Amino acid sequence: MDSTFIVIAVVIAIAVIGFILYSRSSKAKAEQIEAPPEEKKLPSATEPTKPATSLAKPSTEATKPAPSKVPEKPAPPPAAAVKPAPVAKPSTPPPVAKPAPEPEEVSVVEAPPSAAAKPAPRRDAAPSSAQKRDVEGLRKGLTRVREKEGFFGRLKALFTGSKEIDPQIVDQIEEVLLTSDVGVRTTEALLADIKEALQKKELADNDKVWASLREHAVKILSIGGGGITLSAHPTVVMVVGVNGVGKTTTIGKLATKLKAENKKVVLAAGDTFRAAAVQQLNIWGKRVGCEVVSGKDGANPGAVIFDAIQRAKETGADVVLVDTAGRLHTKTNLMDELTKVSRTMAKALDGAPHETLLVLDATNGQNAMQQAAMFKESLPLSGIVLTKLDGTAKGGVILGICAEHNLPVRYIGIGERAEDLREFVAEEFVEAMLGQGSESDAAA
Repeated sequence: MDSTFIVIAVVIAIAVIGFILYSRSSKAKAEQIEAPPEEKKLPSATEPTKPATSLAKPSTEATKPAPSKVPEKPAPPPAAAVKPAPVAKPSTPPPVAKPAPEPEEVSVVEAPPSAAAKPAPRRDAAPSSAQKRDVEGLRKGLTRVREKEGFFGRLKALFTGSKEIDPQIVDQIEEVLLTSDVGVRTTEALLADIKEALQKKELADNDKVWASLREHAVKILSIGGGGITLSAHPTVVMVVGVNGVGKTTTIGKLATKLKAENKKVVLAAGDTFRAAAVQQLNIWGKRVGCEVVSGKDGANPGAVIFDAIQRAKETGADVVLVDTAGRLHTKTNLMDELTKVSRTMAKALDGAPHETLLVLDATNGQNAMQQAAMFKESLPLSGIVLTKLDGTAKGGVILGICAEHNLPVRYIGIGERAEDLREFVAEEFVEAMLGQGSESDAAA
């Protein structure tokens, strides 16, 4: 019995000692386990939902993530941990992740591409240098002018062969110029200096005579041009001309160019007498992405244009391109109507129209010169658009218009594509028409 009692006592003692050791070790582990959750509870107390998720990640990386988010102020973990909670609130402003909607606002604020009025000065300041022009492309567009039977080809033939000056060279040049629609006054102005230089023997050979002719041509054509100037917001551009010269097509091509420069354009269908003109303008509007303001057949064109300008002001458009009905320059009553339409624009917007472009067909020759004279009497023209230059072998009319009417050529049309409507630069045009390159030699 005694031995049995002793065994039982020993077992009980061992059990008690084991329990004591187990309880102590469990308490130590509990302290180690409880320490990290206390750090979790402190931030979670300040921000129940978001901080919990943000601290759930640090649990995997223990201490490193915590300093990555609160390295600056929360150096002391417990006390500063309560303050970083407000720091965590500034972290909520990084709902500057809400700048995601900001781009939406910027894209919606495509209306302030009026702020794109900043690119306008870039365009107006240096159009020729910014858009490195293709003189060869222009030369190809003037192929008919450069053929042997064309303006350039006939002139070039006078200077080929002998370097010595033919005594009759001036008379021969004069004949070519007059038969190429240059006009009497312009021909006289071109040849006056050449004749004087020949008499003084300042032009020693044919090459110098040719160079002098080109120099005088550039001087005549350098009176302006280079595209329209966006001088107001919106800038109103009135396009006029006789029937069939390509007014509506010119407006469509011009809208395409402006749209490519991030300009917002409104088209005004002021030709209310011809349903086809309105349909054609609507087609261009859909193709380019421009709003078209039109009225009923036979509506008052002044009222339609007035509404178009008001619409442009409301939508923050940069340009209003105004189509008008074609009319013969000899019909004074129709020309008077254009004057009234111009006055209506001024009522809608001070200073409108800011540009009045006369569209002329280069194939009309001297008749185009007369049209320029008549339209100039009725309207303050700011420039010329000369279309269909690719369809004539003469081309000299451009010199006559600039010299006799002192009107700058703003654009020339050398093809059917939108890019074939080119801003006019005198030096490039003379180089393309009278320049001596490999292609010119082939043409001659």
